[in-house]
Amino acid sequence: MDKTSSSFVSSEACTPSSAGNAEVQDSPRVDRRTLLKSGAAATLGLSLGTSTWQRAHGKEGGSETEVRSYRKLGRTGLEISDISFGSSRLASGEDVVRFALDRGINYFDTAESYKGGRSEETVGKALAGVREKVILASKVKCEADSTRAQLMQALEGSLRRLRTDRVEIYFNHAVNDVERLKNPEWGEFIERAKEQGKIRFTGISGHGGLLSDCIRYALDQKLVDVMLLAYNFGQDPSFYERLTRSFDFIAVQPELAALLARAKREGVGTIAMKTLMGAKLNDMRPFESDQGTFAQAAFRWVLSNSNIDALIVSMTETDQIREYLGASGQPKVRSFDVALLERYIGRHSASTCRQGCSACYGACPAGVSIADALRTRMYAVDYGDLEMGQREYASLGEPASACTGCSHSACTGSCPFGLRVDSLVRDAHRRLSSA
Repeated sequence: MDKTSSSFVSSEACTPSSAGNAEVQDSPRVDRRTLLKSGAAATLGLSLGTSTWQRAHGKEGGSETEVRSYRKLGRTGLEISDISFGSSRLASGEDVVRFALDRGINYFDTAESYKGGRSEETVGKALAGVREKVILASKVKCEADSTRAQLMQALEGSLRRLRTDRVEIYFNHAVNDVERLKNPEWGEFIERAKEQGKIRFTGISGHGGLLSDCIRYALDQKLVDVMLLAYNFGQDPSFYERLTRSFDFIAVQPELAALLARAKREGVGTIAMKTLMGAKLNDMRPFESDQGTFAQAAFRWVLSNSNIDALIVSMTETDQIREYLGASGQPKVRSFDVALLERYIGRHSASTCRQGCSACYGACPAGVSIADALRTRMYAVDYGDLEMGQREYASLGEPASACTGCSHSACTGSCPFGLRVDSLVRDAHRRLSSA
């Protein structure tokens, strides 16, 4: 994200900068080692209270938060809730889906692979009878050798589970290989599905290290109406620039900011996911107050980027929805929010993989996909969803299996953020392997 894409406003400690943004005053200067490895960022910023997050969104007073902003999704003409419903961890809970709908959420994102199809079934049952009020999106992995018949079969299975005759958006899921986008069967399938009225718009979703290459190809070939991309404060160079002017930051996906701006210019809608940088929410509860929560701060950071149309986040409980919607309609980042994000970085920078970073790509002589292994570990450890982690790990062919007998640890030092990649990928295999 470039320096002009975030709009900072604070009633506490911000002043306009010459670039047209605002910056936190008296931001302390720290070096990179201090910030990322010693956890000193936990001491930066404002003094945070210990009030529970319920006070931040009015639950104690009996009021309910709701969607306060709907945003146009590129050239599609669709207007979706700025904070929308992700269902990757939803195996049941029709009441949760309906609660989200009652709070004004109108965009529901799912996929055939989520919970083995149970996510789509739950969303379909919950939204039966209100189909015209909602916008549905689902996904399928189109491999380099997938056929249009296979893709149509997958789409029709999703439609059955969703109890509908169409989805508004159908994504090529988890794209991290340009060869998958070059498969002509995808384009022919999409054209046929649109003619039959089974989908309205198409897109790609992705969070891998080669994401920028895939985005560029998709834009060059005019393949997409919408993109669903991993994006959060932890992979944003401008976030670190706010902390210190002397910070020698290694940019994650340095081309991503320019590609997001290009997508905006060309009318391609962009939705952010993975916005919570590992989502270690409970670790932040002691530092939250009636001014807001960590999740709300992270969402405000994402929504402050004018090149991002909206975000999705996994929702499995009504309390989560109440909390998350506390940031709806608030695309301004306050100094209190920055303090929470700084504290999170200080506590978790050296243990959290930045999805979308390609620094470790090719570091393993055995070809282990380090980022994919760490992503599946994140589902199991950080999200607390062992089933999802195991399922995703198995679908990748157990990518860290070679690490169990590794003697060279060539990946050591490949992470610019100081992650102990060798021990983390071995732990991923130990936790998630079917062996």
